[in-house]
Parts: sequence; C-alpha cells; structure tokens
Amino acid sequence: MEINSLAVIGAGTMGNGIAHVLALAKFNVGLIDVRRDAVERGMGYIRHNMDRQLNRGIITEAQKSEALARISQSTSLESGVRDADFIIEAATENLKVKRDLFHTLSDVTKPSAILASNTSSISITDLAASTSRPDKVIGMHFFNPVPVMKLIEIVKGIATSAETYEAVRNVAYKLDKVPVEVQDYPGFVSNRILMPMINEAVFCVMEGVASAESVDTIMKLGMNHPMGPLALADLIGLDVCLDIMNVLFHGTGDSKYRPCPLLKKMVAAGYLGRKVGRGFYTYDSKPS
Repeated sequence: MEINSLAVIGAGTMGNGIAHVLALAKFNVGLIDVRRDAVERGMGYIRHNMDRQLNRGIITEAQKSEALARISQSTSLESGVRDADFIIEAATENLKVKRDLFHTLSDVTKPSAILASNTSSISITDLAASTSRPDKVIGMHFFNPVPVMKLIEIVKGIATSAETYEAVRNVAYKLDKVPVEVQDYPGFVSNRILMPMINEAVFCVMEGVASAESVDTIMKLGMNHPMGPLALADLIGLDVCLDIMNVLFHGTGDSKYRPCPLLKKMVAAGYLGRKVGRGFYTYDSKPS
C-alpha cells in the first residue's frame, strides 16, 4: 500500500512531535485540532524544535523550510482527513473520546485509509470495534520526545491485517524509527512495566519511606536510570500516569495495578507535573 498523505489528530506534545518527524521524512501531513490556538501552538513547538535540530547540525535550513511547507493546518476533522491515506490519532488518553473519534473517522475517511492510534495503553481491538474496518486499525505508539526517541510500539488488534501492519512498519522505517511488534494487552509492554514502577515510587512517598528526591536519587544512582521515576512522572504528566494505571487496573482486574491514592489526590488537586509547573517538584516555567 502506497502512503503519501497523512493526518495527525491532536496538536499537543505527541501530535506535533509526530507531525514534525513525518514532515522531515517528506510526507505531506495535516495537523488537526479542534481549537485554532492549539494548532498554532503545536506549529510553534514544531518550529522551535526544528530550530534546535538546525542549531545542532541535525537538519539544514532547506530541510526545515521544506518540512514546514509540507504541514497543513486544520480545525475541521472531516476536511482534514478526507484525502489522507493514513491517520494517526494523538488525542487525550480517554477510551470514550478515542472510541467516538474512531467511529467518526470510519465514516469520513477513505475506505482504504489506515486508522492508527498513538495510545500508550488503550485496547486497539476495542477502538477497532468502533469502526467498519477493524482490519485497518492499529496502534502506533511513539515515545516522547518524538523527534529524539527511536522506538515505536506497533500494536496489532485481533483483526488487524498483515497488510496494515506492513504498511505501518514501513512508515516507521521511513521515519528512521525502530518498530517493535507487540500484542494488544493493557499497557502493551512499555507502560505495563514502567507505570507500576512509577506507581510504586508514589507509594514510597505516600507511606513515608523516602522523599521524592531520595526515591529519584536511589533509582538514578543505584539503578543507573537517566531520570528518577517521580521526575519522569512529572514529565509525562501525572494525569496521564493515572489514566494508564486505571487502564491497567480495570483491564487486568489485578490489584497490583491499583493506582496509588496519592497519585489520585495530586491529579484531583491539579498538580499534574511540568506542564502546569507543579507535581512532585515545582518548576519555574513550563518546558519548551
């Protein structure tokens, strides 16, 4: 299957990062969000991050200009995806939102279009059941920051066709990424392992075993992790961590995935991490 035109739904951190790497790989890509300011902010991040690559000699000025010219912007889902061969959804990590979106995409896209989700934990089979083409639904889980991280988890639902899988894997190779096939289980591989570690670190703080700083220092110096689990939780977003823990807990029914009460309390208080300036740590400014 030949793929020339792609659309990315959601202009947030993951969405604009995905559009960034697609455009640099010479794909025409539409960046879509319901709010004009979100699209403009996403484009701002793309320009900023391309400037970083330019300053580090990773790309040239010509590559930057050509890539930016390949990105179109839209606040209309229907018009934005109508002609796309491949749609990547990067909306909020909420099952109902994604189900509704995939149901709509099934109606407004070309019958041949692949529908991929950047979900980090939600069932691809469940999302596919909301469409009339479950064979063309697949997971394509990028990692943050998208322009830097090499891995893509490719998640096959129960009905995902071999043709769809091969098409997605080929796109991943064109992005200079490393695609790894995983099956459709809650949390896939990355978050099934990562999130319980983060959750247990939060339990250590809640139970007074150690401070956040001590937990992170132990994991960095004792386990050689580049970042402590609580600092990483702040970077990911505590709300996202809680959403994924809930998917693991409800998807498996296993109490070992029970979200820590402190994590739930911090999310309820709005302490979501770096994106709001406060989580387990406080930040002078939001990350660029």
